Amino acid sequence: MRVLVAEDDPSVAAALSGALTRAGYSCTRVARGAEVLERYRDFELLMLDLGLEDMDGIEVLRILREHSDLPVIVVTARDDERSTVQALRLGADDYLVKPLRLHELLARISAVTRRYAREVSKQLVIGDLRIDPEAQRVSVQGEEVRLTPTEFALVAELARKAGSAVSREHLVARVWGDDYPAESRTFDVHLAQIRNKLPMLSIVTIRGFGFRLEQAEAVQPAPER
Repeated sequence: MRVLVAEDDPSVAAALSGALTRAGYSCTRVARGAEVLERYRDFELLMLDLGLEDMDGIEVLRILREHSDLPVIVVTARDDERSTVQALRLGADDYLVKPLRLHELLARISAVTRRYAREVSKQLVIGDLRIDPEAQRVSVQGEEVRLTPTEFALVAELARKAGSAVSREHLVARVWGDDYPAESRTFDVHLAQIRNKLPMLSIVTIRGFGFRLEQAEAVQPAPER
């Protein structure tokens, strides 16, 4: 697994990366928040210190969560309750205070990555419609509906947040990337195609903000087979 280690103290970064490498992980070290935001897509886990060279780790986490569900474990010297609660509310998956205990750290990494693996493979059911993220397949009453990869990514992202308002910027960033213009007509074309292919979905437009996939009460993990 590729791990991005964001740590401004070179000695701590070296020790942490060395321990993770010996445990079988592939580590890359950065010391600046801007580097995290530029490179996070190439990794499967972020170890985030809150005291980076150019910006606070809390701010890095806030920006990251606007665009990505990348698993994040905060590793910091801050042991106050305010920082812990703030980081977790912003979407950190775990919060560890230095000095670290190696075996505990490895156990926490395993727990976080297992949880994400379950989420990624989880199927969603909305009425007669089933979304299988792992197989990249959408079906209605058992009949597959052919979507392009982009259409599928857009439907899956809306379904994961069904019942909640999702900004247009978030959807564009998740499907096309951060550098893609949120106002692009391409987005509207794909959304129109989805509405045409899946007319049973109620995708409400929230003027000036984004969209909401309705029928949240019907969205649930598919039963085990």
